[in-house]
Amino acid sequence: MVGIVLISHSGPLAAEVATLASQIGGADVPLAAAGGTEDGRLGTSAELVAAAIEKVDRDDGVILIPDLGSSVLTARLLEGPGVVIADVPFVEGTIAAVVTAGSGAPLEAVLAAAEEARNYRKL
Repeated sequence: MVGIVLISHSGPLAAEVATLASQIGGADVPLAAAGGTEDGRLGTSAELVAAAIEKVDRDDGVILIPDLGSSVLTARLLEGPGVVIADVPFVEGTIAAVVTAGSGAPLEAVLAAAEEARNYRKL
């Protein structure tokens, strides 16, 4: 199953979005929050993201979903074979990715579903 890592400047924000997505998309999806710094401050940490990638990697690929700014730069440091970045709205893209990953879809399909979230209309 495709793994998903949420990269946010805020640890609590990443954790809450992960909780929401798990509740909507299923608890079986390998999903990890990598928010904030090691000492709990705002920011991003390549070490926390690398550990999260390792935690969710089931050999089917990993999608990194950053919130903004330096989280994107941190994700780019860790992008590589089987590890891709989704340029998506943080909440909507996460939920779409988790729901699709939960269906057993391959990496390309999970990434495409997350990217479709950019076009969701609310009204």
